[in-house]
Amino acid sequence: MKVIVIGCTHAGTAAILNITKQYPEAEVTVYERNDNISFLSCGIALYVGGIVKDPKGLFYCSPEKLADLGVRTRMSHDVLEVNLKEKRIKVADLKTRETFQDTFDKLIITTGSWPIVPDIEGIKLQNILLSKNYDHSNTMIEKAKYAENIVVVGAGYIGVELAEAFGENGKNVTLVDSQDRILSRYLDKEFTDIAERELSEHSIKLVLGETVTKFEGVDGKVTKVVTNKGEYDTDLVIFCIGFKPNTEIFRGQVEMLDNGAIIVDEYMRTSVQDVFAAGDSCAVIYNPTGKHEYIPLATNAVRMGTLVAKNLLNSVFKYMGTQGTSGIKIFGYHVAATGITEEYGKVLEMDVIGTMIVENYRPEFMPTYEPVQLKVIYEKETRRIVGAQILSKADLTQSINTLSVCIQNKMTIDELAFVDFFFQPHYNKPWNFLNTVGLTAQ
Repeated sequence: MKVIVIGCTHAGTAAILNITKQYPEAEVTVYERNDNISFLSCGIALYVGGIVKDPKGLFYCSPEKLADLGVRTRMSHDVLEVNLKEKRIKVADLKTRETFQDTFDKLIITTGSWPIVPDIEGIKLQNILLSKNYDHSNTMIEKAKYAENIVVVGAGYIGVELAEAFGENGKNVTLVDSQDRILSRYLDKEFTDIAERELSEHSIKLVLGETVTKFEGVDGKVTKVVTNKGEYDTDLVIFCIGFKPNTEIFRGQVEMLDNGAIIVDEYMRTSVQDVFAAGDSCAVIYNPTGKHEYIPLATNAVRMGTLVAKNLLNSVFKYMGTQGTSGIKIFGYHVAATGITEEYGKVLEMDVIGTMIVENYRPEFMPTYEPVQLKVIYEKETRRIVGAQILSKADLTQSINTLSVCIQNKMTIDELAFVDFFFQPHYNKPWNFLNTVGLTAQ
């Protein structure tokens, strides 16, 4: 069996490692544009901020390890053309410029995603950087040494984390987003208000509800970010407004969403026989709505890549869907979310209710305790839980993993009220705050 894997970050690495275990006789070839694999881009802000000193720790696999497993490892190779019906591809060696053909019995598309870069005037000026891979992180660190004013465009997780990292390093940081709130995709206003206040108190300038219209520069280097409402001086710009699937060479050959995300079934099969896909190149089943959505997360990628290997010859293990569960640390606060926000639920015209509590997470007779803010979103008629958010100076983010399971298993807010959670004063109260929010909803 001849297996070709295109792309090798999280999904590709997971697929290959599992295929070599399950099918040691398979001839596996991987084609990857970069000269490295498995880089944890979620660690870029930690690396930029100096918390992670050695970037080697941000890699959990290597081309050498794959080669040791018998994989034909082709780094710095770009797949130029794909013919899925004829099961052949055209490849270019980026070092020698040689092109050649290859064929497959099974193809695994794990081409990932790439940052969205709109066609804005001045976007090609020097010192406007992206945040995606290892090379980006190294360039960012080097450029930041000589920058006093840094503008981060995009107030999602990556933008907020980078703003904090640069701020901690003594830079003047401006965080710009066209939405009127940071992290609006993940959190409702009750939570973003606190997060915004925390950023502002740490001297991060928030420019919200403004859209970048152009960049201005001198001698080819960016010096100013211009929005529809203002202008901001800068020495360095980090552009991180989101990602798009890196799937253009497959367009017209497999079923996709409008944005190019490949649609796969619950066994990771595309619409073409013997062709699988996983990771950021794909749409996933989003359990709160039951529909395919584009949610590029490393956790989704690793799960999907593993399932490709499990289902390569026979459909054995179904994908359970995702809740888009995620978390972030913003200075002193630990924040996590799963499923939809109350605001997004209303955009989707779902009849949802959000119940929120604020209470101390453990008994007040303990020497220390911290407030926890928890909100659970559920359908009004069915009472099915479809989302949740948590924020506290204590790290209680694992509770969101519990609520993620609740959404996946279609639990109701009333069932959550009486779930069996342990009590121990070091950790919680006799009524765990997860119970309390369910009781409050009743």
